[in-house]
Amino acid sequence: MEVANRLMVKGKSALETEQAAIRVLQSLFPPLLLVLYKALLAPIGNGQLAAMMLARATALSCQWLMGTCSVNSVTLPDGKSWSSGVFVEKCKYLEESKCLGICINTCKLPTQTFFKDHMGVDLYMEPNFEDYSCQFNFGVPPPPLDTDKALKEPCLDICTNARRRRELGRNSSPDELGCPQV
Repeated sequence: MEVANRLMVKGKSALETEQAAIRVLQSLFPPLLLVLYKALLAPIGNGQLAAMMLARATALSCQWLMGTCSVNSVTLPDGKSWSSGVFVEKCKYLEESKCLGICINTCKLPTQTFFKDHMGVDLYMEPNFEDYSCQFNFGVPPPPLDTDKALKEPCLDICTNARRRRELGRNSSPDELGCPQV
């Protein structure tokens, strides 16, 4: 949470915060692994193998960050169903931060961009801000930013930054309070 909060405060814009989070994700992998995965695995079977492998790897390796999760099936835009989803029952990252801006700008958007640009696999993440669950849909492209329902959600009432904004009055911009919005 310290790193996420630092990214939110240090970033001058939502884009800068997202780019910093992508660099953090990149640093977790040997560079050659990302290049080889994108070049050799991502193209197999229209991305099905890569998407299914990433779902399993995510479910196994990210529970320390996200909490209990399991692999499930997702429906692709063409109507096919792949076992390339990950359902996070209650995301520890979102639950602990209690901040929609941190979820969107240091997790959802950078993670979607990272998997597409650096591993060659589409990912659409659907956080649920009411119960803190999240559905990862590997192999599914995210919608355009202006139609992504997660980006239209208001700040969470429990968010410290949102609370400060209410206390200071509505004249304060989200950027002034460390909660850059997309």
